[in-house]
Amino acid sequence: MSAGGGAHADEPPRALALREQHVAAGARFAPFAGWEMPLQYAGIVAEHEAVRERVGVFDVSHLARVWVEGDGAGAALRGVTTYDVTRLAVGAAHYSLYCDERGGIADDVFVYRVAQERWLVVHNAANAAPDLERVRAVAGERVRDVTDETVLLAVQGPQAPALLRGLFGDAYAALAPRGCAELAWRGGSVLVARTGYTGEDGAECNVERAHAAAFWDECLAAGAAPAGLGARDTLRLEAALPLHGHDLDASTNPYEAGLGFAVTIDDGAAFTGRAALERLAATPPSRRLACVQADERGAPFRAGYAVLDTAERGGARMGVLASGGYSPTLRAAIGLAYLPAAEAQPGRALGVDVRGRAVAARVVRRPFYRSPHAPR
Repeated sequence: MSAGGGAHADEPPRALALREQHVAAGARFAPFAGWEMPLQYAGIVAEHEAVRERVGVFDVSHLARVWVEGDGAGAALRGVTTYDVTRLAVGAAHYSLYCDERGGIADDVFVYRVAQERWLVVHNAANAAPDLERVRAVAGERVRDVTDETVLLAVQGPQAPALLRGLFGDAYAALAPRGCAELAWRGGSVLVARTGYTGEDGAECNVERAHAAAFWDECLAAGAAPAGLGARDTLRLEAALPLHGHDLDASTNPYEAGLGFAVTIDDGAAFTGRAALERLAATPPSRRLACVQADERGAPFRAGYAVLDTAERGGARMGVLASGGYSPTLRAAIGLAYLPAAEAQPGRALGVDVRGRAVAARVVRRPFYRSPHAPR
């Protein structure tokens, strides 16, 4: 998901519909992608551990949500998405990308097929305006932005399925991983998708604004810890889930980022960037997005830190961390970096320049952490 950006410097950040609930829960706010977002409540590590061990709830309503509906909506949407969304069954969702004509990643998105010709697309907040225009260019009046009409709450963690069964009963239990359905709740409906950005089980729930406060309150009453963007970032990094604006941007392509599964080129359909992606798919990438983990305790890694060859091999600069931080689960510094393909193999020793000191590290298998509770 997106790193941020968005609003002009002279524009105040947008407030979330549930701001009062976040204040009551002790939120500390920060501007993010044009929104005033909860950064943390009890603390980033405490919230991270709550999600890994129990259950947390995130307000991610800054993510833009648009419906694409009507005859030919799926085929139109296919004209801008790298994945052939028309092959999805009703009630299924898939990760996809918007690429430019050179095959660079303009954004990463999730597409949900809710009915035969009814699709929900979730965009990153920083790219909301250009993404909306991108979809409107192919789908016209079939596109409806509902970002301000709904609240998006992500319930995540090993105890999330039990909590969600308490809210929705067997209807939630019947959802397969990456499944989605509109489920009845309190006289209205909630679009529930068994997806997330933490590496844990649970769901992302698109709730009608009028019912959102009650839904949030029920999640907390059922034991969910409120969690902010700080924990969301450490959780997604442990799961090696890319962040647009850091690990993905127009200078990166899907194959070097390990996202070839999000590109369909065997259906013959025209979509933006297809010709470039066909060429890129035909040749092994010269670099790959690799997981880098410190061998020693110390300061966390940060985006922009240089990745170095070992001193024994001359210590030359090999790349930079696109994302970096401290893993509360592994108790180690971790980061993602584009490295020469030959050097991006698990076990490869290297160093990371942390404020002038080369910290010993190595490439590890992706992801850094795989939850035993996550659906397969």
